Amino acid sequence: MSRVDSAKGFAMARVCIDAVGGDEPSEVVLAGCEAALKASESLEILLAGPEDVVAPFCASHERTEPLVASETIGMEEHPTRAVRTKRDSSIVRGCKAVREGAADAFFSAGSTGAILAAGTLFVGRVRGCSRPALASVVPGLEGARRVMLDLGANADCRPEMLVEFALMGQCLAKATLGLGAPRVALLSNGTEDTKGSEAAIAAHEALAAASARGVHFVGNCEGSDILLGDVDVIVCDGFTGNVALKSMEGAAKYIARRLKAAAKANPLSAVGGLLVKGAMKDLAADLSGDEYGGAQLLGLKGPVLIGHGATSEEAVKNGALAAQRAAQAHIADDIAAVLA
Repeated sequence: MSRVDSAKGFAMARVCIDAVGGDEPSEVVLAGCEAALKASESLEILLAGPEDVVAPFCASHERTEPLVASETIGMEEHPTRAVRTKRDSSIVRGCKAVREGAADAFFSAGSTGAILAAGTLFVGRVRGCSRPALASVVPGLEGARRVMLDLGANADCRPEMLVEFALMGQCLAKATLGLGAPRVALLSNGTEDTKGSEAAIAAHEALAAASARGVHFVGNCEGSDILLGDVDVIVCDGFTGNVALKSMEGAAKYIARRLKAAAKANPLSAVGGLLVKGAMKDLAADLSGDEYGGAQLLGLKGPVLIGHGATSEEAVKNGALAAQRAAQAHIADDIAAVLA
């Protein structure tokens, strides 16, 4: 649905944003929407949520339109059941808007399971995609960035699914990180070809045999390589990826709290704590993925992005802009082409 604004001469994109997804009040989401509109003249927002939330905001902001949804899916609800029974929820209406062409992309900080279910049911998978994968950009040294997937959408994966993840991850790395030929590695417990569980060894064999399909596979990588390695795309099953990501986030919080405790304990430590406080904040922000708009569900017919439940104004802004970029870069079309 992207179009060129004849007056301004550039392509516009409409992003549907869930006004009531996540743990924070809708005011945080609305502030993020306002910031995104100021940051990009080519962004339009279709705001999904209760009428008393979305209508006043859209009435006072240009390039916005309300999508009234009478229901909300809570974080604690069973995802698939909620999606099937709450057809007028903001998550379901947002995904349907992408399918119907009323929006180019969807962003929500709501229930990951519900967004996955609604995206699969209502946006739909591209041909050749067995299961959508949850992907995010993770940080590295000296400004390096890499794509990691799956981060929790699929706990159990067949080897051929890891090949699909590799192809989809390469598309995202090309579009988001500007890489020409992204290098793909399989997350395992050693770099040797024979290391890992039976499932990991089978996945390694499948990835190694997938060069004809365009997978630039360079072998296994270890957990330490997620942040310190020199590969561009890391693939794994969703169980392993989610545990790894949460472990990194937990480690960053642990270090920050230990430094804070040490600073309170003695004045010299307090000076040192002040010196590294900014660096620790930057590290936590890097690991959150908020700079790149959270995580993206790859393998659907349109961009669907998921932010953290405890999101912020900045994270919503970045999520809206990331969804816009994904739509304008035609990542879903690129994935459909490589999987077909």
